[in-house]
Amino acid sequence: MTEARLRIDKWLWQARFFKTRSLSAKQVSGGHVRVNGNRILKPAQPVAPGDVLTFPQARVVRVVRIEKLGDRRGPATEAQTLYTDLTEKQDTQPRNPGFEGKGRPTKKDRRLLDLSRNQDS
Repeated sequence: MTEARLRIDKWLWQARFFKTRSLSAKQVSGGHVRVNGNRILKPAQPVAPGDVLTFPQARVVRVVRIEKLGDRRGPATEAQTLYTDLTEKQDTQPRNPGFEGKGRPTKKDRRLLDLSRNQDS
């Protein structure tokens, strides 16, 4: 019995990594997607469960392992069952800058400023 396979552009679209299938095909044909570490250029490249995909999405390089193939492009909860995300978690939200004499000080910084001004007088 042969192993079930699916086109990579179709799988990326079904797993909701790209909004349209043509966008996923454009990423693949542009050479931005790797399957098991090998760069591929054809959207018709077949993939199967167990394959590891590496591709850029927004400003993050995603690494996912295919768990199963989808039958349709369903809701996001269904799409998340198709893969395991191996991407390292990064703090996507920038840290709040501390008060360095620019910008608005925090309440604690403001109290310290007021205390230092009162002591100087």
